[in-house]
Amino acid sequence: MARTTSDTPADGPAGSSEDGSSPSILEQMGGVSGLIYSTVPIAVFVPVNAIWGLQSAMIAALVVAALIFCVRLIRREPLNPAISGLIGVAICVFIAHRVGDAKGYFLFGIWTTLVYAIVFVLSIVVRWPLVGVAWNLISGEGMGWRKHRRTLIAYDIATAFWALVFAARYITQSELYDHGSTGWLAVARIGMGWPLTALAVLATIVLVRRATREEDRTDPQPEEDPTEVGSPEQPLR
Repeated sequence: MARTTSDTPADGPAGSSEDGSSPSILEQMGGVSGLIYSTVPIAVFVPVNAIWGLQSAMIAALVVAALIFCVRLIRREPLNPAISGLIGVAICVFIAHRVGDAKGYFLFGIWTTLVYAIVFVLSIVVRWPLVGVAWNLISGEGMGWRKHRRTLIAYDIATAFWALVFAARYITQSELYDHGSTGWLAVARIGMGWPLTALAVLATIVLVRRATREEDRTDPQPEEDPTEVGSPEQPLR
């Protein structure tokens, strides 16, 4: 697969949106600030529920989510993470209301992590590892990487790492949910949230860069046109 761009730039694994190239995976997720924003409604919901009850906690979480949404709009941050964050909190509040228990706030996230884990594993089984698909769609390099065995294996490993992260979140948080440990659920959600995501992103960058180097070494060099090589042109007779 012939490459028209250089290797990964220093400012991001898949390029940076600041210089007009494709945004990185972390930027697609809302950046570091987006990962931190996602923990704020949880950090508000649990103590408010403990002091004033479930109804006040649900209102507080929605108000905080709306404020974060407004802040991100004012700061002109990526719109998709802002919208998905607000919708996510609204869904969690709705489930908590239907369940009638504060632990219901975490149920949507628990089942979502299970679905993610299954989807990532299935993508490896069918030989379309999601990390490879997402990475190359963002970078605009197409799907030629699937022809390189070592590159495919590297993306398999990166995808498996993400599947393990999601599986660990599901197992831990579902166990806490079954025991009704709302406070520890909040701790697990935050502790296994952006820190594990940052670790997964770092592992992905290392594996993808290695895969890219392997792919570059195995890429065939373009053949030279024999008419353009050799002695100077002979004068016309």
